[in-house]
Amino acid sequence: MNKIELTGTPRTSTGTKYAAQLRRAKQVPCVLYGGANTIHFSVDEAALGKVVFTAAMSGIELDIAGTKTLALVHQKQFHPTTDRVIHVDFVELNENKETQAFLSIRLTGQPIGVRKGGNLNQTMRKLRVKGLPTKFPTHLDVDIAELDINSSIHVSDLKFDGLILMERANDVVVSVKMAKKVEEAAAAAAAATPGTAAPAAAGAAAPAAAAKKGAEAKPAAKPAAKK
Repeated sequence: MNKIELTGTPRTSTGTKYAAQLRRAKQVPCVLYGGANTIHFSVDEAALGKVVFTAAMSGIELDIAGTKTLALVHQKQFHPTTDRVIHVDFVELNENKETQAFLSIRLTGQPIGVRKGGNLNQTMRKLRVKGLPTKFPTHLDVDIAELDINSSIHVSDLKFDGLILMERANDVVVSVKMAKKVEEAAAAAAAATPGTAAPAAAGAAAPAAAAKKGAEAKPAAKPAAKK
């Protein structure tokens, strides 16, 4: 697992007013859970950006007042209008103990179905996994080169060394569907095919109808004269 070093400063106070003061000073209030004690600290906003604004999975080596702890980002909060990070929760990791984490999916290869005109649909961007922190990659590579039109990759199709997938086995991760315009054209062609037989049938029925009409128009034979 990739590791990023981050330095934190212990917080002497908690509460909304103190947190606002920290943010005005470009510091972000943070909390570390999972250890013997819950630790409140703050981190420089710019330094925290390289951890928060990335899809890659990284272990955070927190240095708080000289004590180093391996952790993961658990939750993050953003300002509703400026998108500035305003709070982050970390969870402590034990490299010898299994834990759960969300890892981003990175698709590799160009699907066969896309080359045929299909559309690629990625329905899952992250997967929840369980394993030892040392087994966590920065992201999960999923090869989609063999995906044809109307084919899908499910969670049950994926295997990663040292990791257990915690999602439902039948969930679709990525699929290739026929492009809508192509699908509509195929449906229209299929609908038109049965109709082509109708004129032929009508043409075949025309001589029979004409013969029937001619038979009705022919005068009946005169009765034989009496002797």
